[in-house]
Amino acid sequence: MRNLIRYVATVVTLVGVSFCVHVPRVSAQMTPARKQHIYDANANAKADIAAALTKAKAEKKRVILDFGGDWCGDCQVLYIYLHQSPNKELLEKNFELVSVDIGNMDHNVDVSDKYGVPLKKGVPALAVLDTDGTLLYSQKQGEFESMRSMNPESVTAFLNKWKRP
Repeated sequence: MRNLIRYVATVVTLVGVSFCVHVPRVSAQMTPARKQHIYDANANAKADIAAALTKAKAEKKRVILDFGGDWCGDCQVLYIYLHQSPNKELLEKNFELVSVDIGNMDHNVDVSDKYGVPLKKGVPALAVLDTDGTLLYSQKQGEFESMRSMNPESVTAFLNKWKRP
């Protein structure tokens, strides 16, 4: 019964939000019991990206930009998948992660545009930068917007593909 209530609450939340274009299958395992605060609406995304690039250059890492909002269930699932093994270790060893708040598709739009991330395709949306800020990958088709119907191994494959050789 709890799972049904959680599912209905998720559906109601997603239907009210234009980013989540469809309602994927939801299981208790894939739905966070408590929302994490991931995206800071008061953060300066440009400054955060610049700091991450400086650190990435010094540590020979790449930068992942994660565009989303705390309201987004798929963003919450991506956060969970990124912070569990083996993804946590891959992330820490190879990347600097910058979470970019998009508000209600009206915040940091210039940043998503700069990196070629079409927010209208859904969130979470990712971009990968090399140490000098060169764009290596930009999510174009909402590849992660249905994260709840994906598995942690899809994140592992993504991290392995984009880590430095």
